[in-house]
This record gives sequence, structure tokens and C-alpha cells, in this order.
Amino acid sequence: MEFAKFEKISLRNHPELNERWVQDRIAEDPSILGLGDVILKDKERIQPRAGRLDLLLQEAESSRRYEVEIQLGGTDESHIIRTIEYWDIERKRYPQYEHTAVIVAEDITSRFLNVVSLFNGVIPLMAIQMNALKIGNQIGLVFTTVLDQVSLGLVDEDEEVQEATDRTYWETRGTKKTVAMADELLDLAKQFDGSLELKYNKFYIGLAKNGQPRNFVIVRPKKGFIRFEPRLKNSPETTEKLESAGLDVMDYDTTWGRYRIRLKPGEIEKHKEILSSVVKEASGALGDE
Repeated sequence: MEFAKFEKISLRNHPELNERWVQDRIAEDPSILGLGDVILKDKERIQPRAGRLDLLLQEAESSRRYEVEIQLGGTDESHIIRTIEYWDIERKRYPQYEHTAVIVAEDITSRFLNVVSLFNGVIPLMAIQMNALKIGNQIGLVFTTVLDQVSLGLVDEDEEVQEATDRTYWETRGTKKTVAMADELLDLAKQFDGSLELKYNKFYIGLAKNGQPRNFVIVRPKKGFIRFEPRLKNSPETTEKLESAGLDVMDYDTTWGRYRIRLKPGEIEKHKEILSSVVKEASGALGDE
């Protein structure tokens, strides 16, 4: 097997390739950015009194939109301001969508990261570093997420955690049968940590360890089913794995970073193997934070 050596090149200094070329490559296949299953909504989108937005992308299965700005070379102050300005215009024009600002640049500088840290958690912003690699006469683009959007607070930290309820409350909102399904899911979680217990809150049933929230999985009992919500990163591979197993996968919750799976009585035992795998993965993801 021959070894192929890639040569990293600078697009900013390239005599032929430019920002429009990069824009066209992403527009042809938006998935190369690593944002999941996204589609192109618009290109060179005119902004009232503010220029043009390079790319507007939207998740195929949700209402999240990405305002994408591309810069060759390193990030600079004007580029940061322009990206945030376009994000702000779009979110005000279309408040029914969730909006994330995305900066794509060849060099995500440390100064940029320092500036962004000042408003991290207030403005949903992602930074993606772009590398152009050449082999022979072919040039490819590789994108790496350097800064992911920061969640504005986990469910654990939300004020609703303080609104504790009890099992009877949930048996009224759901049924005894669907609340009993929460016990089944707890048993799956206890395979990996035997000290876990259910914690009854006003808007969901979570998990706790020694009285402290451990909500890598939460559930919401309904009258005829229970909604199982493991906290996992959205990915086509995970979605395919869940759907292939026959699970009823609902829309991904981009706000809290959770899959939402509808389970009817009897289905936890039926899908025990895949559900155990999901719980294990979710518990590991929480531990990595």
C-alpha cells in the first residue's frame, strides 16, 4: 500500500482559489463542516444595511439555523463583529428558529478565543478551523470544530430543579404504568452506578447520586408512553443506530443536547440491549465534561 503525503496550503495566498471557491464547496455538501445533517438555505444572503451572509444552513430535522461566515487566513476583530451582526439580524427577523453564529477560518487565533470567552454562554457561537490539503493536483478541505457553542446551563442547574415533587405527582400526570417504566430505566442506569436513584422534579424525572443531580438521562412519563431523553451529541450515526433498532426517535432537542425517544409499555425490555448501550454512552459523556 502506497503512502500518500498531503501538503498543507494557504488559501489566503493561493493565486486561484479564494473565499468564493470555499463557499461553493461547502454549499455543494454542507455536511463537510461537521454540523450534522444540515441543508443549504441560502448563499450570499443580503442583510439589510449590513452586507451579505456567506451561508445560511439549517438542520434537516429541527429548527436550528447556522449563520456561517468564511474567512481565509486568521480571524480578526472585524470578522467577529460581522459574524455576530449577521447572526443578530437573522434571529430578530426569524425568531421562530434557533440561531447559531459560525466562524470558519484557516487560523483560529488565541486572541480570537480570548475575545469570544468574554461573551461565551450569551451568544451561541462556534469556531471551525479550515485546513486545505493538496495531494497531486487534488485539493481537499478538512474542518475541525475548535469552539463549540456553549450551553446556557444544564438541566441540573436550572431553577426547575428546586421544584421537587413526588411519585404521586407523576402518576397523576402520567399513569402508574408509565411511571413504573422510569423504574425500569433506572435499573439500566444502575448497571453502571448502583447508587443512582430517581429524583422527581416538576418538569421531568431525573437521576441523582447522593442527593446531587446526575441527569445524563431524564424521563417524562405521559398517559400512554414515557419519553426517554439521554444527553448525547446529535450525530447521523447515533440516529441511524437508534432507528435501525426500531426505536421511535422524535426530534432532537438542540437546546439541551438530548435525544428524545418515545417508549411504550413493554418496549424497555424489548429494546433492553440498545437502551443499556445508550445509557452507558450518556453516562460516559457526562463524565467527560
